[in-house]
Amino acid sequence: MTASPESLLSVRAVVKRYPGVVALGGVDVDLRAGEIHCLVGENGAGKSTLMKILAGAIRADEGSITIDGMSVTIDSPLASQRIGIGVIHQELKVVPELSVAENILLGNEPLRSGTPFIDPVALRERAESLLATLGESIDVTRRVRDLSTAEQQMVEIAKAISRNVRILILDEPTAPLTDHEINGLFTVLRRLKAESVGIIYISHRLEEIFEIGDRVTVLRDGLVVGGAPVGQIDRQTLIRWMVGRELAQEFPPLELSPGQEILRVENLSAGFLKDITFSVRRGELFGLAGLVGAGRSELARVLFGALARRSGTVLLDGKEIAPSSPREAIDEGIGLLTEDRNRYGLILAMNIRENISLANLGALVRGGFVDRRREAAAAEEFSSKLHIKAPHMEVAVDSLSGGNRQKVVLARWLFSSSKLLIFDEPTAGVDVGVKYEIYSLMGQLARQGIGVIVISSDLNELLGISTRIGVMCEGRLTGILDKRDADKETIMSLATQFTGGGHNRVD
Repeated sequence: MTASPESLLSVRAVVKRYPGVVALGGVDVDLRAGEIHCLVGENGAGKSTLMKILAGAIRADEGSITIDGMSVTIDSPLASQRIGIGVIHQELKVVPELSVAENILLGNEPLRSGTPFIDPVALRERAESLLATLGESIDVTRRVRDLSTAEQQMVEIAKAISRNVRILILDEPTAPLTDHEINGLFTVLRRLKAESVGIIYISHRLEEIFEIGDRVTVLRDGLVVGGAPVGQIDRQTLIRWMVGRELAQEFPPLELSPGQEILRVENLSAGFLKDITFSVRRGELFGLAGLVGAGRSELARVLFGALARRSGTVLLDGKEIAPSSPREAIDEGIGLLTEDRNRYGLILAMNIRENISLANLGALVRGGFVDRRREAAAAEEFSSKLHIKAPHMEVAVDSLSGGNRQKVVLARWLFSSSKLLIFDEPTAGVDVGVKYEIYSLMGQLARQGIGVIVISSDLNELLGISTRIGVMCEGRLTGILDKRDADKETIMSLATQFTGGGHNRVD
């Protein structure tokens, strides 16, 4: 690939190696001023590695980077900022205890004339002006911890603009956002594009590529395997480039035959949840739909003992249970794959082996100590079953891609011999190939007699894999649909039964 004369950024033959792994094997990418260039690929394809190189977090082993045709060295985050690169990470880098204005102008605060002291009036005015250029009117005196995720994202973008950003990189920016918030983000990106900012947009949501992107480049196994203007490519071609094979369908044929009841919930109330009754059978995938804030994750937390119930009964495999803590729920045979795997599902500083064994250490204890050989063997077994991509089991989990982190959480619950597994947004931030693997595995678990509940904001996902779908609205279960009766319109009607139409995402 040769750089076009109008290229703002050119990455040429960039290589990054880690012990046992070539993360980037000679990557070429270019970005033009005033375009949105989408970067896609499976988890572990090299997208995050390339982003970290451009952000100055790591250095490439080989290759070159040019801005406006001039060679640059990006050897630190400060160097990246100075040449006009801004990065919006999937995990936002805000300082929660500081105000909006303090976050936006952190390290770039206006000073009172002739003094080393910050000018608070100028700070507020400058922050308000930057937000106004984005079409935002957030109160700049509020603490960032009190903002929504979408508002925090706008604070990060305003911070980048304050440093005269010319290249903006966004990593999975819409994963935690509602439809309304996504539309707001896209409006801001189009405004920046019109001002000649070059934007690299990383996402696993393929529909977004076709909505917001101008060009797309696909990485696989650290190499560029395809690229084209968005208007000249279709979804199936994009998927084929990503996974390296023809994926005839996004959802595997699961061939499920629901049998005996394994979970029964009767008249359950907790927090704002009200009088919820449903059951899950062996051999089925029970989907749970609803708007953001409908109570789906709260229901999962009650079943997992993380949220106290007020009334109602829960029977698991015919036995009434009332776990008052996650430890008690685990002992009863319940596992929860949380929506936020990084905060609540994993201990990022620990290695793969330790994370997999965490929920079932009792099975590994010999003479009062954990048998490390048996622990390592269990980790290797489940890592192999789930195709976790890592050089070895001693690698820290925070070095893994999103899809591989999700597999580590799943390996933990498989090792704990759970009777009921609750998947909360199981495919958020993972690629189509890993999604297919996860769907297949969930079907396999159901066929083995494990109860499976799948909470998802992606209606296509729920319609593609579920045998039945329960729909929640404002803390209540408003209906349960058999697969043959379920469609998007019916689900949305039930999901907005008390909201007057709703405004949050249920894709």
